[in-house]
Amino acid sequence: MMRWLMVLFPAVLGLALLPAPLLAWGQTGHRVSGEIADRHLGPKARAGVRELLGGETLAEASSWPDFMRSAPGDFWQKQSGPWHYVTIPPGKSWAEVGPPPEGDAVTALKRFAATVKDRSAPLAERQTALRFIVHIVGDLSQPLHVGRPGDRGGNDVKVTFFGEPTNLHALWDTGLVDRQQLGFTEWADWLLGNAGVDELRAWSSPDPMQWLTDSAAIRDGLYPPAGTTQLGYAYAFQHDRTMRQQLTKGGLRLAAYLNALFDAP
Repeated sequence: MMRWLMVLFPAVLGLALLPAPLLAWGQTGHRVSGEIADRHLGPKARAGVRELLGGETLAEASSWPDFMRSAPGDFWQKQSGPWHYVTIPPGKSWAEVGPPPEGDAVTALKRFAATVKDRSAPLAERQTALRFIVHIVGDLSQPLHVGRPGDRGGNDVKVTFFGEPTNLHALWDTGLVDRQQLGFTEWADWLLGNAGVDELRAWSSPDPMQWLTDSAAIRDGLYPPAGTTQLGYAYAFQHDRTMRQQLTKGGLRLAAYLNALFDAP
């Protein structure tokens, strides 16, 4: 046990020292979406997930790609960073703009879906691919991960939240969610308990292009008025409904995507 802790501690410390913007939705938010998805998997998807991840839940898998960004090597330190977000100018679609040369969340999602379906691929690669899928679907439901050019998805918009310095992106990743002081299973219970049947159906799209359109339409309304940097109760109250809806959407979309993925030939 002590040897395991000695190996793990540097990675955990490295993760703690990373800037908050790297952690889309934060661990709580990602786990919420993973938990919601787990409750909506069909038999084939549930069997496929268990085949690859064993007893590891979607909630556990959901934050793994963020944790691993502390790991050494080009894959984690250079290649995987752009796979957590997309950039779409206002009034444009992803299809019009296309991905950058290094790829983005959409191209990564397609790549990892193909790996999961490739039964000739090594087990470790298919496991990594599935964990990334779980994470990326959650990322794309955080509206500032479908960023507009010029401010790195709100990372450059400096604000204070209840007097604590932060930025708009980090506020949406963690600040609004963690301020509620709920565990991820509590979040899942509350969110699903307050969602109507029509909403559950409408939010269960497996189409990434629909997710991007939805997040891009929401994101501009998340920016505070020009010159406003001190945020608190009023901002949290104004955007609480949106935050809760996006967490719910992330879980339902993940379930729909995995159900389609594992049901495909």
